[in-house]
Amino acid sequence: MSGGDIAGLIAAGVFAVLVALLAIPLVKLGKVFDETTGAIRETSQGIAPILQETTTTIREANKQLARVDGITRNVAEVTGNASALVALFAATVGGPLIKLAGFSAAVRAALTVGRGTRPERKR
Repeated sequence: MSGGDIAGLIAAGVFAVLVALLAIPLVKLGKVFDETTGAIRETSQGIAPILQETTTTIREANKQLARVDGITRNVAEVTGNASALVALFAATVGGPLIKLAGFSAAVRAALTVGRGTRPERKR
């Protein structure tokens, strides 16, 4: 064997050791990738039902909001009707009551003036 052959054998041995040393982290990295793939698969399988439940919940919430919107519209209409009724009642009864109060005050003042006494003012 010549010196070049021995150097080639040493270089081949060093290369084999280097490949073996690099293979260990690569195998471990492959296991990490396998675990990551499994975790992603489990997560995606778990998320699908959650998304379906969320979709159902949102759909039901939208139905309830539509009902609340209808109720709100009806309450606004009833409130408007009540306001109109109060205004009508005030216009119908309020005006004559004010006139009646003014008339009764005038009659009372006339009766007290007729007696010759003046009504006393309260302080």
